[in-house]
Formats: sequence, structure tokens, C-alpha cells
Amino acid sequence: MRPTACYREHVDFELDTFGLTAAILAIAGVVAFLAHRAKQPLIIAFILVGILVGPNVLGIIDEAEPLELLAEIGIAILLFLVGLKLDITLVRSIGKVALLTGLGQVVFTALIGWVIALAFGIDLVPAIYVAVALTFSSTIIIVKLLTDKRELDELHGRIALGFLIVQDIVVIVAMIALTSFGGGREGSIGEQVLFLVVSAVGLLGGVYVIARWVLPPLLKLLATNQELLIVWSVAWAVALAALTDVLGFSIEVGAFLAGFALASTRYRETIAASLSGLRDFLLLFFFITLGAQLDFSAIGEQIPAAIVFSIFVLVGNPLIVLIIMGLMGYPSRVGFLAGLAVAQISEFSLILIALGRDLDQVGDDMVGLVTLVGLITITGSTYLILYSKPLYNWLEPALRIFERKKLVPTDDFEPEKHDAIVFGYGRFGKQLVTELVEEGCSVLVVEWDPYAQVQVDNDDLADQVTVVFGDASSPEFPEALPIRHARWIISTVPDADTSVVLATALRQHGATCPIAVTAHTDAAGARYANAVADGTISVVLHPFRDAADDALEALKRCEPAEPETP
Repeated sequence: MRPTACYREHVDFELDTFGLTAAILAIAGVVAFLAHRAKQPLIIAFILVGILVGPNVLGIIDEAEPLELLAEIGIAILLFLVGLKLDITLVRSIGKVALLTGLGQVVFTALIGWVIALAFGIDLVPAIYVAVALTFSSTIIIVKLLTDKRELDELHGRIALGFLIVQDIVVIVAMIALTSFGGGREGSIGEQVLFLVVSAVGLLGGVYVIARWVLPPLLKLLATNQELLIVWSVAWAVALAALTDVLGFSIEVGAFLAGFALASTRYRETIAASLSGLRDFLLLFFFITLGAQLDFSAIGEQIPAAIVFSIFVLVGNPLIVLIIMGLMGYPSRVGFLAGLAVAQISEFSLILIALGRDLDQVGDDMVGLVTLVGLITITGSTYLILYSKPLYNWLEPALRIFERKKLVPTDDFEPEKHDAIVFGYGRFGKQLVTELVEEGCSVLVVEWDPYAQVQVDNDDLADQVTVVFGDASSPEFPEALPIRHARWIISTVPDADTSVVLATALRQHGATCPIAVTAHTDAAGARYANAVADGTISVVLHPFRDAADDALEALKRCEPAEPETP
């Protein structure tokens, strides 16, 4: 392991890569804690860590090369999860509003941003990069904020998520175009276009064949072991990302396609939940690296432009969405709340401008400009979304001008609902689900066994029962479930510790309905005492005890009558 030289004004010492990473993580942990206590986005905290440890301040690292590999893997995992969660059904369910709003906002923001960039004297190609970077909003931040506010299932939340997905598709197309035409490939424009088309068709065709005929049977085998499934998923994402990099596209494109290939499988929720922590950990290296590479002398010159661009993103982007949705007949309240979702630029904006720098099409000054806009807008939009409803109430009279007299019915958009969510489809779970279906309930079954769907089909319950592949012990998994609309949530998992973790996670993610757990022994029932006392668990089911009571009653009913005494 090659030592990395670390220099400060009065100190000359060396750290190997492990020691360097440990020092940076320690500083990141402290800064992230302070940012969390101050209720600031962690993305900003990690960029500030990069500035702090970079050559401009502490000088712990002069170059970010030791961290770049981890940063690239983090970006690949991020794009993999975006592709994995690309729910085409969601886009279709909210109709044309997601597509028109998403594309309309991208087009108008890019055009206006390009004009502003040219007005500041920015050259043509860098101006295009900056304008396109302004169009993308952070799906991760918005989903997190709306989830915390329990607004993701409301109409404005679903519309916002829909056009954020449209934005994600646009940024992938933009990355393909940039890496194809800007990578220094020899030949005429026509030859480059032909190469792009042939490569794209071959790549997409190959991914389709694998997703259609190879992945389904392979995933059934892999899903028998959770660790095997997760390790394979990461390997699949990184391998396809490496392949597209070799073909001349980018690792982002390959990682996205790797996730999209798995998006239609019932394993996507558990893969996404298992990798979310890894994604967040590895992405911090990207933002730290980005912060360490900032040129403060260049940023100082960009402050006036950054302020103007930030005002445009914070005010102009929501206004564009509000106008588009108003023309489509949506109430000003829905348009305003959805529009706040685009009041910041995203991690994709930073990735895009960094990609332009790697292609020698923009300089460090433009990277500094977009990063500074990101710092301002991410911070500002966080507060706008947190106080969105009081803000709308204050602005409501002025926003009424964006409403049409004839509004579209907003009560037609109902989220997916299930009467009951049952974890486990074993002997007790199967019987419980059958009883619920006979009572007319729709049931969502969460099961780690990949053959649970086959059992449901064999039991002729497929019309009333939906099966999701997932791990009850994962504290992140409940976030992917429609738990806020369920009447009951029942865990038939026999392990008491797992059920306590599950019930706690369900409450943390917003479950308000009764939660029932299963105890096969009196000792297991005693493990639930604290969770029952604090209201986390509503009721403890004892299937064996109840079955024994029912069996005794049945035996008593069959007992022969005693003969009469003469």
C-alpha cells in the first residue's frame, strides 16, 4: 500500500491509504453529526468536509486519488438504485402530468439558465453544461423529506416523484450523449452517430435478453441466501458499469441499466433496502472528493453568478412547474407543493458537471459555480419543503392566478392499498392469509422464500394476494411498503427479536395501524413485554396456545354423554 503524503504549514508527515481514510471518516463523522443536529442536509456536510480536508484549509490531502475508487463505486450504486426503483407503473398512474411537467421543466429551465449563463459571459459549451445542470433535482433528498413529512403518498408527492423519475431518465440520456460525443472519439460526426446507435442498440438488446431470460431463473437461485443476493447485485451493477465504460459510455449508464434490468422483479425492494446504507456511505467519498478539488480562487469570482442562478432555481423552477400544472388544470396548492421538489439542484448536477470537467469541456471554475449553487439551493429548498404548507397559506391569494376555473378531479389518484400486510407465508402465515381473504381483505405478503409466489398461485389466492420478496429483519425495508394505508400489519415470524426490530421500524416509517406479532412459546411472548407497553406492538398472537384451546373445545364437544344413573 503506497503511502500518501500529507502536508500542512508546520507539519510534515505521511499516512498510508487506510490511515488517511480513517482520518477523513473521523472528521466526516463529527461534521455530519453537527449538520444533523443543525438539521442541515448531509450532502452539504460532506462537501464541507472535502473543503476542510483539502489543500485549501487543513491540507490533509493534496489529491483525492485514494478516494476516487470508492467515489466511483458509490456513484455506480446510486445509479443502480435509481434504475432499480424506476417504476414505469407509477409514471403511467399519474398520467401525462408527470411527463409533461418533467420535460417542460427541464426544457424551460435549461433555456432560461442558458440565457443567464451567456449574460454572465460564460462560453457556449460551459453555458450549456451549467444550464443542463440546473434542470435536475435531487430524487434522494425530495423522497427523504416527503417521507419524513408523510407526504409521499399525497397527490403532490406522487406527481413530484413522477417527474423526478422523468428527470432521472433525461440525465441518463444526457450522460450518454456527453460521453459519446465528448470523449475524444475519432471520426466524423456521422461515424460517431453510427457508432453511438450501434453500441446503444447492442447494449440495450443484450441487457433486454439477460433481463428477460437469464435473470428471472438466476434470481430464484440467488434469493435462497440474502448475502448471496446482495453480493451478486453489487457485482452485476459494477460489472455492467465497467462494460459500458469500456464501450465508451460511462459507468453511470451501465449501473443504471443494471438496476433497470431488475426493476420489474419482486426482489427489487429488498435489494434496494439492503444497498441504501452502502450507497450513502460510498457517496460521501464522492462529495468529499468534490469538495477537496474545489478551487476557492475560482469560486470567489463565481459568487455573483451563483447567487443569480440560486435565486432562479429556488424561485423560477417552482414557478415553471406551477404554471405548467396550472395550465393542465391542477389546483395551485398541488402545483406549488409539487414545484418545491425542483427548488434545488441534485447530486446528478454535480456528477454531470464533474463529467464535463473530465472530458475537458468545462473548467474548475464551472464546477465551483455549480457546486456553490448546489450548496445554496439544497439548503434553501430543505427549509422551503419543511415549511411548505404554511408558506402556501401565506402565498395562496397570489398563487390563485395560476388556477384554471375548471380543475381536474384530484381525488381520482388513490395510492395502492392493502387491508393487511403479513410478514411470512409459513404454516401459520398461510392459514392466516387464507382467513383474511375469505373475509374479503386484500393482503400484501412479505416473504423471503422466493417460492412464496408459487404457493400463492397454487392456493388460488393470486387475485387477492400480492407477494413482495423482502427481509423482515431489515430496518430500511418497511419504507418501500404501503404501510400507512393498511388496517393491520401482522408478523408471523417466529423469532421475537426480529419481530421487535420489524415493529419498531414500521412505527418509525409511519405505521399507525395495529401491529400484531407471533409468539410460539411463553418465553417468546415475554420478550414482547416492553414493546407492548410502549405501544409499538398492539397484540401478541399465540398460534399454538390458541390451537390447543380450540382443539380442547372440539374434544369436549365430541365427548360421549355420561350414562344416566338408574
